[in-house]
Amino acid sequence: MNRNMQPPSGRRRSISDPLLAALQPPADESQQEREGRLHAEQEAKKRSDTIDRMLRDTERRNRKQKQIKVLLLGQSESGKSTTLKQFQLLHTPQAFHAERIAWRFVIYLNLLRSVRRILDAISPEADAAHNGVDDDYEEATEPATIVISARNGHGHAGAAAQQSRGGIPFERYVRNLAPLLDIEHRLLTQLSDPEDNVDKEATHLPRAGSSSSNGARAYEGEVSGEVLPRIVIPASGSHSLPTSPVTPGTEPSVRTTSNWKKAFSLGRIQSPKNVHSGELQGWWEDPEDPVHIINRCAPYIAELWRDKRVRQKLTERRIRLEESSGFYLDELDRITAKMYFPTDDDVLKARLKTTGVVEHTFTVSNPEFRGVEWKIYDVGGARPQRQAWAPYFDDVDAIIFLAPISAFDQVLAEDPRTNRLEDSLYLWQSVVSNKLLANVNIILFLNKCDLLRKKLESGVKLRHHMSGYRDKPNDYDSVYGYFKLKFGALHQHYSPNRDRELYIHGTSVIDTRSTRTIILTVRDIILQGNLRNTALI
Repeated sequence: MNRNMQPPSGRRRSISDPLLAALQPPADESQQEREGRLHAEQEAKKRSDTIDRMLRDTERRNRKQKQIKVLLLGQSESGKSTTLKQFQLLHTPQAFHAERIAWRFVIYLNLLRSVRRILDAISPEADAAHNGVDDDYEEATEPATIVISARNGHGHAGAAAQQSRGGIPFERYVRNLAPLLDIEHRLLTQLSDPEDNVDKEATHLPRAGSSSSNGARAYEGEVSGEVLPRIVIPASGSHSLPTSPVTPGTEPSVRTTSNWKKAFSLGRIQSPKNVHSGELQGWWEDPEDPVHIINRCAPYIAELWRDKRVRQKLTERRIRLEESSGFYLDELDRITAKMYFPTDDDVLKARLKTTGVVEHTFTVSNPEFRGVEWKIYDVGGARPQRQAWAPYFDDVDAIIFLAPISAFDQVLAEDPRTNRLEDSLYLWQSVVSNKLLANVNIILFLNKCDLLRKKLESGVKLRHHMSGYRDKPNDYDSVYGYFKLKFGALHQHYSPNRDRELYIHGTSVIDTRSTRTIILTVRDIILQGNLRNTALI
């Protein structure tokens, strides 16, 4: 016997080890017996390897059967957050409805941001910024952020003299709407970090006139008109196509780790019962709630929005507020009512940018897929956030990619030189060509079809923004078909998996009825693909 022989584990065993002795071939083993023994050992190893592989496959199938991971991808403002809300509304409606009241403050803020955008567009400084710009660039100038101030506590006669230019009573609008600017500041302060204000009631925002972090008031000036607010427009370094509806750098946002919904829920009200009537005491009885000032200013907001001269100025600036998320000016009376309760559609339209990754978990009630847990991730779509996508590609079952095809005449907020639709095409190409996603189901939502139809019907020509369209018809069906073929061709050309099917849906994700049908279809596609990949069907 070879004394230097070691067992498979690499440890030296004693020569008297009975296991080692049993593993040794007989001393008088013939060549035929040796071959038979080696063949038997090989067959035993094959069976062992097969069992190990089956155990691994079973573990993988069980894991995938219990959990399905879906990513929502697309550029900023493509509709990912709204799609996530639609999944929540469909599969966890009670939780969605319980959170609706917290969105009241976001809806107020969206409304006030629309008012600010209008004041920005009609200000004398905005006119001055456009003077001397030829017609080719006039409509492409990007609106700048407005700053409300009254320098040195004095009015400005020069600016006031210009405030009636074009027949728009700009000075009067600013004076009447000045209280809203303070409410906007207070809402932004509360939303930015509600965890710092958990001891306050939900409706108790920082009091009017409170200072911002840099010590500056949100606005200066008295409603009486003694000191008039002044609009100061920072100089813009370039003239480009209109950006997405929210001015760059000023979009309201919250961290995904913040508990802002809880901070704004009704549960934070300390005295739910009125001491006199015993009835539920709502925010409309709280004098510090922003609804009171918003309600008082509602007639002035309505006058501003319905002013034909103002609407003409917005058209000249190519600002289409009605096409943006968080647009509520057409429902002003309902939104500004003192006892306003947000509807499902109000929440779906609300715009609040989140920094980080939003995760939603739910289960499907269908008995066929009982016990399957869904995890849907909404990852940020702005350019600086896209680097965070890659870690979520591992073990993902499906990707829903949203491309806002109505944005063919807009540019990125973070890069005014880049057309938004061209950016979507580039982003789509990078996703479908990724080898890590070769076997992942991909569903494409060509989103904001309703806005595309309205834009084309208003006379906007696709060929003016995408030269490749040439002289094809400018109607909705032709343009939608063109985009569908363009995205489909990129998938066919760049996909590392030629057998992967692509599912394309034209969507308007704020439309609950149509989106519900699409989500159910997509859900079944994902489930069937998951089962197929795990060899369960």
